[in-house]
Amino acid sequence: MHSFEYHHGELYCEQVPVSRIAKELGTPCYIYSHATLVRHFHAYDSAFKSIPHVIAFAMKANSNLAILRLMAREGSGVDIVSGGELFRALRAGVPASKIVFAGVGKAPDEIRDALKADILMFNVESPAELHAINQVAAEVGKKARIALRINPDIDPKTHPYISTGLKKSKFGIAAERAVEDFVLAASMSHIEVVGVHAHIGSQLTDVTPFTEALKKVVSLIGTLKERGLNIRYLNIGGGLGITYSDEKPPLPQDLSNAVLPLMQGLNVTLVMEPGRVIVGNAGILVTKAMYLKEGETKSFVIVDAAMNDLIRPSLYDAYHEVLPVNEESGRREKQTVDIVGPVCESGDFLAKDRLLPVVKPGELLAVMSAGAYGFVMASNYNSRPRVPEVLVRDGGFHVIRERERYEDLVKGEQIPSFLNTTE
Repeated sequence: MHSFEYHHGELYCEQVPVSRIAKELGTPCYIYSHATLVRHFHAYDSAFKSIPHVIAFAMKANSNLAILRLMAREGSGVDIVSGGELFRALRAGVPASKIVFAGVGKAPDEIRDALKADILMFNVESPAELHAINQVAAEVGKKARIALRINPDIDPKTHPYISTGLKKSKFGIAAERAVEDFVLAASMSHIEVVGVHAHIGSQLTDVTPFTEALKKVVSLIGTLKERGLNIRYLNIGGGLGITYSDEKPPLPQDLSNAVLPLMQGLNVTLVMEPGRVIVGNAGILVTKAMYLKEGETKSFVIVDAAMNDLIRPSLYDAYHEVLPVNEESGRREKQTVDIVGPVCESGDFLAKDRLLPVVKPGELLAVMSAGAYGFVMASNYNSRPRVPEVLVRDGGFHVIRERERYEDLVKGEQIPSFLNTTE
């Protein structure tokens, strides 16, 4: 459920015509629905209201300051994977006590900043990282709260690039050696072991992988408590999928119904790291058709958005529904087309072999389900300025990131003096 619907033949975001935003700001642009973000967060939060829990929004899905502030105001923390994300989260007003730091390659300065901020915990991925955190914590005179990330070797049955819980994955510690590494962590002078973490992948459309992984983690927690380790947090990660096309992913309540019975008697606080499920269907990318091109074997609609604006189709061959902003076009004859951008790469496409009403030059198209892993993965490839982001609330809209200018493309670059001479 989201807030992008047709009214009188025109696509709206909440009470605002998408065409009005495009007319005032130009295209391409990202548009997010405030009502959808709030609704999705509370659907997750309410599903687990019966137990102590922390929702740490996976900000890698969408790290705009306004989105983070909105999440924090609703009661969310964040899951971060870099020092830059820590900076953004604190700048947006996210309480440090609800920040969880994940990722396999935390640098010493990032660890130091997180310790000084007094975040909730680090999700630790390896013994080498344990030693690094212990050393930095000693230098700053603090104890680092940590959870070890366990790799349960569960197939999440999703795209291989977003599967993270298999033995061949770079993430986590093998379940077979988990007890050994927990004992190691507990022996370190500046480490406080507080939790167990498992995250098996993204865009999961079945709760079974969650429950299979959780069974292994619950068993591990029992063993650790027998060893005298006080496990206070169980972090099940994120990964709940959304509908891009015809998927029927479980709802947060379905996940809750499957997970809570397995946690009976554990006496822990549940930590979750949802991202895509909150923001994915809360955003769209609006683009304008520029040219129609008839190839030898294919027809192309060339639009002003490109792979540098939304890379998921190029990177994952991901499907995003594409809708005309003006529904009247639905009465036209249909044609199978590739929707491609101006970037000089054969991989620059937003949709392939898509049956759509015949598109006219100048027509607006909405690329749906673009709120997650959209702008955050954007680049300036081909020296293209990044596009604006807009947050719609009730009957108004707010620019939460301005469109970059050409001057922004060269910010920080310098031509050395020897290139300015005539020698």
